[in-house]
Amino acid sequence: MGKIKLLLVDDHSLVRQGLKQILELEDDLEIVGQAGDGEEAIIKVQNLRPDIVLLDINMPKLNGIQTLRRLKDMNNTIKIIMLTFHEDQEYLFETLNLGANGYVLKDAESESLIKAIRDVYNGSSYIHPSLASGLALEMNRRDVSNKHSSSNKLTRREYEVLTLIADGLNNKEIAGSLYISEKTVKNHVSNIFKKINVNDRTQAAIYAYKQNIKKI
Repeated sequence: MGKIKLLLVDDHSLVRQGLKQILELEDDLEIVGQAGDGEEAIIKVQNLRPDIVLLDINMPKLNGIQTLRRLKDMNNTIKIIMLTFHEDQEYLFETLNLGANGYVLKDAESESLIKAIRDVYNGSSYIHPSLASGLALEMNRRDVSNKHSSSNKLTRREYEVLTLIADGLNNKEIAGSLYISEKTVKNHVSNIFKKINVNDRTQAAIYAYKQNIKKI
């Protein structure tokens, strides 16, 4: 299996070099490029085609949120993990709404970032554990729709699949856990997304926590 290709985007060279040294100790990770601001990141994504972009929030020219928006507009399938010191729920909420696949605090253990990279690469999402509870509360605060209107439409099997999505399992792992085919899982996931009106697994996982389908 090939290595996971990463692009590091941070305006501090020392931070980028530190991350590079840590991540390249892993046999399955490769740093294919670095960028010091959002504009440079957009150019390098087009040229280098990384599997995952590790994107700082606070940067000159284009900040991380603006860069995230631009990258997702260019290619909605690109996988992006936000790196930040901010535990502010506003940052987390906004980046996830824009399609970020992960959110990792810079002062977290290196194992957390490595897990986030592998989870996101394999189709799951990653939110730093210390932020999960606050995120669910923020989502509840913002929710102005009927709390159960969408989730009541899910079948029992769809509830099971949604719970496993919230656990971070990919389709193959869900299929093994429920003893069904991967194709059947894909159909369930598609139906779930339509019923609860979300676009990706990250939003589905958030929904599961928000509706208490998955307990924190």
